[in-house]
Amino acid sequence: MLSSILTGLTFFLLGYLRLGVLIGFFPRHILVGCIGGVGVFLILTGLTVSTRLSSDALDPPTLETLRYFILNTHALAQWVPPLILAVLLRVITMRWKHQLVFPIYFMIIPVVFYVVVAAAQLNLGSLRRDGWLFDMAKGTGGSEDRWYGFHSYLDLGLIRFTPLWTTLPIQFALLFFNILHPPLNVPALSVSLDVDIDTNKELLSHGYSNILAGLLGTVPNYLVYVNTLLFYRVGGGTRIAGFLLAVATFILLMIGTGPIAYIPVMVVSALIFVLGMDLVKEALWDTRHRVSRMEYITIVSIMVTMTAWDFVIGVLFGIIVSCFFFVVQNSQRRSIRACYAGESAISTVRRPAAHRAYIREVSKQTRVLRLQGFLFFGTITHVEETLRNIVEDAPWRRNPVRFVVVDLSLVVGVDMSAAEAFVRVQRLLAAKGVVLVFCGVTADSPCGKALSSVGILQEPSVELFETLNDAMEWTENAYLRAWFRAQKSWTTPITLPGHRDTTLSFDEALTGSPRQMQLRDVGERTIAGEFLDKDSDNSSEPYNTLLNAFSSYHDVDQNTFKQIAPYFERFTFPDGFVLWENNDTPDGLYIIESGILRASYKFAEHSPVIEESMVSGTLAGELSALSGMPRNARVVVEQQAVLWKLSLENMRRMEAERPHLAQIFVQLVLKAAKVDTDILLAALATR
Repeated sequence: MLSSILTGLTFFLLGYLRLGVLIGFFPRHILVGCIGGVGVFLILTGLTVSTRLSSDALDPPTLETLRYFILNTHALAQWVPPLILAVLLRVITMRWKHQLVFPIYFMIIPVVFYVVVAAAQLNLGSLRRDGWLFDMAKGTGGSEDRWYGFHSYLDLGLIRFTPLWTTLPIQFALLFFNILHPPLNVPALSVSLDVDIDTNKELLSHGYSNILAGLLGTVPNYLVYVNTLLFYRVGGGTRIAGFLLAVATFILLMIGTGPIAYIPVMVVSALIFVLGMDLVKEALWDTRHRVSRMEYITIVSIMVTMTAWDFVIGVLFGIIVSCFFFVVQNSQRRSIRACYAGESAISTVRRPAAHRAYIREVSKQTRVLRLQGFLFFGTITHVEETLRNIVEDAPWRRNPVRFVVVDLSLVVGVDMSAAEAFVRVQRLLAAKGVVLVFCGVTADSPCGKALSSVGILQEPSVELFETLNDAMEWTENAYLRAWFRAQKSWTTPITLPGHRDTTLSFDEALTGSPRQMQLRDVGERTIAGEFLDKDSDNSSEPYNTLLNAFSSYHDVDQNTFKQIAPYFERFTFPDGFVLWENNDTPDGLYIIESGILRASYKFAEHSPVIEESMVSGTLAGELSALSGMPRNARVVVEQQAVLWKLSLENMRRMEAERPHLAQIFVQLVLKAAKVDTDILLAALATR
């Protein structure tokens, strides 16, 4: 009674708290393995039932027992006919699918059996002794043989609670065994029947039935997978079928077990063989092209383990094997989504053409590594090897690296082994003067906390940014600062975007190492020419700003910029000033003399906000001004800015007064806009 009540309360709580949904996460191939294990168990049971051996004769199968089944003539005559009948039934049902074929077939078998018995005038007692019929139930003949005889043993006065208390460990062991079956049988039945079953309702029903069984003084109960599957396959999935089953069971309860003695053993054996073969076929044959090789090995191993030991050990073994194969499979998956040089991942910052040319070349010293999935001891090995190869002698001589950017935006988690691998790699990179930059996470995110737990984020040569764009912007600013700080003779100030400054050791001088020499050579070819132009006699505004913005896009006479300059108006805006909002009507285009603007794009409701910085020597609002369409971004002054504005009125005046000059200017603006748009699209494509 206590065992039934404890089982019922546990089932009821699981269903009431709707914890059955957790069972849905149970690996499906483990359920299939359990189905196959039950099938093997049924086949072995069919052998023991047909030969009238004890139920544990094949637990596990031994060589002596197998020799008995194969070499003993009487045993062969007992188990081979039921097996043939089972195979014949499956051959018949391959052609005729009607649900009545199954019950009619098993009703014909006993009829044919007794026709043969009558024709041969065989004695039923001899047949029963030889194992062709079930034995008669032997009792005392008193009330104990009735269905209510069990309750005659109950005497509340004989109960002793002290011994009962000592049985609690066994009670809880039984409880664990009882509650293990429905969470496996119900989903397995759902798989076999291809129907959706509400596990919570099943658990509640199990709770009610077990509590009632406990109150009535009987044993625990739970859904039997094989019986339920058979019932459904012969068309028993309706309320009427369930009611008829209950009536038939009640009638059998009243009559007793006497009629079982006249049922031929081969009928029951053939039925068991049919169910066993169906389940083994479902587990092994039907899944051969639907599951992976490792999942198929798991299914077979569960079946073997359940056959050699028992059900619970088979399930636990299947879970262990699944975990092992899960680690192996995920270790084989590529955790590196992409690996490329920094020149392929330029940030969305709008810069002068000379600065962009400089950055595009020196960004070869940046390596971007985009990771994905879950980083653990099985997947981090390839990542660590890739990072180590960056500073190997041969690759290092060909292309020395200054920054390694690791993008973790697609990483769902980092375990301790992976975090410690990053620590090892960071020491190796720091010895070569390489800065390790993490991006795509925050310090308080799960991945950020995992990295912080090993102390890597606190290292001086490690940086952390929220997005890849922020990380690339920071590295580009570092390259630019390295150039400008090394030019002692030039005092022209430069304002760089970003919320974080950087002072790295390579900012002091650009001589000595191959990395520093590359920065110097590239800077002299690109940025130095820009400053030489500005040092000419025509150093007035907005001439210099126009020259800085357009000189690299077209071979235009410098006098052209002088003619365009009078149409521009100078404005100064403080930090935080909003130039325009999204969908505002355009009032003109702007060229930035100094300061920084930041544009925020929102392309769709579900997409994140894309930010773009605009520095001196670049344009803002040019496409909307030329097209007359609403603004497509929100633009804010990030650092105090001096802007030169070409209003729509002045643009129309230029078109009327100097149409050829207006045409040249529009072409220059479109060239600059195309380059800016291409870089923005390329940056978005690499995200």
